[in-house]
Amino acid sequence: VTFTVNKANMTHDMVLKTGIFNLSILTEASKFDVYQRFGLRSGKDYDKFADYTDFARSVNGLTYLTTGVNALLSGKIINTLDCGTHTLFLADLTEARKLSGEASVTYDYYHKNIKPKPSAEQQKKKGWLCTVCGYIHEDEILPPDFICPVCKHPAEFFKRIE
Repeated sequence: VTFTVNKANMTHDMVLKTGIFNLSILTEASKFDVYQRFGLRSGKDYDKFADYTDFARSVNGLTYLTTGVNALLSGKIINTLDCGTHTLFLADLTEARKLSGEASVTYDYYHKNIKPKPSAEQQKKKGWLCTVCGYIHEDEILPPDFICPVCKHPAEFFKRIE
């Protein structure tokens, strides 16, 4: 299995340090709060599994939320390739488990149907909008090395609010 991870994302450092990766493939039925709790934030500072009761434990001991998850993949990193802003990881797949027959979400489906539209108040603000999580950087200029404080994506994921 090969996959790339943005170096600005905290997941990148975790994968390099541990030598393992874990991936939950969400379904089209997943709610936006699942993305906020699992896809856009780190679990270091709070219990991201609070208020959820449906779990699965992977072979490497990590816990997964199964509600809204189509499949789980785990692997051991065997090689890396530096690709500038991203790292390409080559891994041996150690676990692949399908949890439901629901359709897996795509980026296109997520942006069209799941991600909330900017509110009227957000639309009036001047600045830069993170196209991943909706964070607004209220400044005329967005530094080229800017990193979103919420989802950790770089400046290239921001668009100017007109």
